[in-house]
Amino acid sequence: MSPRQQRSGSGRGGGNSRSGQGRGSGKGSPRGQGRAPAKPGRSGAKPGRPAAKSARGSTRGSRVDAPAANANQGVARPPRTRLVPSRATQTHIGVDRSRGAARVGGVRRLSGDPLPKRSEKGLGGEQVEGRQAVRELLIAGRRRIHEIWLSAELFDDEAVADILEIAKANRVPVASVARNKLDARARTEAPQGIIAYAAPLEEGDLGALIRGKNGKPPFLVAVDGVTDPGNLGAILRNCEGAGVDGVILPSHRAVHVTPTVTKSAAGAVEYVPLVLVGGLPTAINQLRQHKVWVVGLDDAADRSLFDIADLAVEGICLVLGAEGAGLSRLVRERCDMIVSIPMLGRLSSLNVSAAAALATYEVARHRA
Repeated sequence: MSPRQQRSGSGRGGGNSRSGQGRGSGKGSPRGQGRAPAKPGRSGAKPGRPAAKSARGSTRGSRVDAPAANANQGVARPPRTRLVPSRATQTHIGVDRSRGAARVGGVRRLSGDPLPKRSEKGLGGEQVEGRQAVRELLIAGRRRIHEIWLSAELFDDEAVADILEIAKANRVPVASVARNKLDARARTEAPQGIIAYAAPLEEGDLGALIRGKNGKPPFLVAVDGVTDPGNLGAILRNCEGAGVDGVILPSHRAVHVTPTVTKSAAGAVEYVPLVLVGGLPTAINQLRQHKVWVVGLDDAADRSLFDIADLAVEGICLVLGAEGAGLSRLVRERCDMIVSIPMLGRLSSLNVSAAAALATYEVARHRA
């Protein structure tokens, strides 16, 4: 046999080296002996697409490994989770969740924010909005003011010139803030381009109010379940104007001093002592024990407000009921007298802040 015939017949397993049929049967096969060729239909490849080479059947010079191929084919990854801080953590970092915070929207305060962390208890009053409220806050000087935010466009406005002068005299820092940033932090509809951040209001002492001032009998007002901040602010403004010695507020189911209250009160919160009590009926009993007349206002009462002349000159406490519901049952039972404001028109009652103005000034008229 010639050398050419030996080379073609034995070196490639006895078959044609180009045919591929004897590729796995000869000793010179680089991929192992006796391996049968893949049958059609076993690879699972769709018609018209070439079947992917397996890792074992790939060429020796291939650099693609199995993990990399799986990664390129889109291996499922674990879903991303959103970390939400707990309520205690939110309180620690200072996320605002108060009632009028729709404008604020739970924004996390950055470092250097002048507003301190608000306590869950107490009267409130840390954020003061409106020019008149901020002006009276500065004039009263009863609370520490951390900083005042003023809209940049108002620094040359004559309407706030006196505020800037008082703030400078009291060494209160004033920051120029963009209008949109100030409006985003505001919790009232119209902050008038100014917000002050101050220490919370201090609670008054009921015992001190009962003793009166300068030897005069006390003149007090108690609010029973008023939840509208605009009404409470107007009540406080009326009380300050009429010379009321103090206002009693229940600690539950009633609004306290919010930015809306401070703006509606126009600075009255800085001068009228406010007392928080756990239960208004219990506080009324304490007033009666110290010979203070307790007079409740209710539109269904038979006696008129203008018939309390004799009681007005003594120690007296006017009790104002909530909007719509009026006086609660326990409070009504503990009042010494229930009076109403005569209505000469077709309406049956007045707003609670308007009723407060009439009642407080009627008492003030007799005590003058």
